[in-house]
Amino acid sequence: MNAQAALENIVADALRGDIVFPTHADIALRMQRLLDDPDCTDAQLGRLVAADPMLAAHVVAIANSVTYNPTGKKTSDVRSAIMRLGFNTLKSLAAAIIVRQMASLPARPEYRALAARLWQHSAHVAALSRVIAARVTRLDPEIAFFAGIVHEIGGFYLIARADAFPGLLDSSLEHWLGEHEATIGRCVLAALDVPEPVQEAIDTLWQGYLALPAQNLGDTLLLADQLTPVESPLAELSGMGTRGLLADINQQVGDEELRTILADSAHEVAALSAALHA
Repeated sequence: MNAQAALENIVADALRGDIVFPTHADIALRMQRLLDDPDCTDAQLGRLVAADPMLAAHVVAIANSVTYNPTGKKTSDVRSAIMRLGFNTLKSLAAAIIVRQMASLPARPEYRALAARLWQHSAHVAALSRVIAARVTRLDPEIAFFAGIVHEIGGFYLIARADAFPGLLDSSLEHWLGEHEATIGRCVLAALDVPEPVQEAIDTLWQGYLALPAQNLGDTLLLADQLTPVESPLAELSGMGTRGLLADINQQVGDEELRTILADSAHEVAALSAALHA
């Protein structure tokens, strides 16, 4: 089966709702549902998070990052970390766990390596999105952080299914970027109950159109995706890099202003990206 036919099969399965998440991502999925419950308490969340060592490690690491801990006062217990972060950030971390578990699904080591590179890209875009939202587009930085984490969810799902379609990722993915990525991505985002504004922002990213001036969540993602030094490996396989809009970005934001913002926030981005890899 060629790559085009394999992609069409994966799209058809996704459209039927045939999407399976890793069984070991169960606690992260339960955490997402609990966070949507208006009666959810810190104590309930603490018990659930503590039941998953990886999730607990992420929560504490993010809470101790410079972004959420500017005073440098470390916390070592899950409940204190939860109180420091708040529910919106915890939703982002639950999504991050699910994405990383999807990245661990492929049996072939070269596919897992590809997923690891895609996660590095996603983590950096998420950290940059948070900074850009706070300093450029003046949006809720936590929502931007969440959008950055899940913006490549379709790509992770593609890699997770690669073992079932030999040869899918061994050659050019010229048919991936565009409608196939968007269709699969929308299906997985819907299955995760990702809020509509975030889905719309990721649609803007897929379309690749940056508004003048940059002002909404989609523009924030586009800026972060363009500015990250960590290229998406799927963009490379598709033969399409993500640097084409840099001239437009410099014109809108101002080259000097953008350099200043990124330089000032470099430590924050590095710390947040590293914490996501904990």
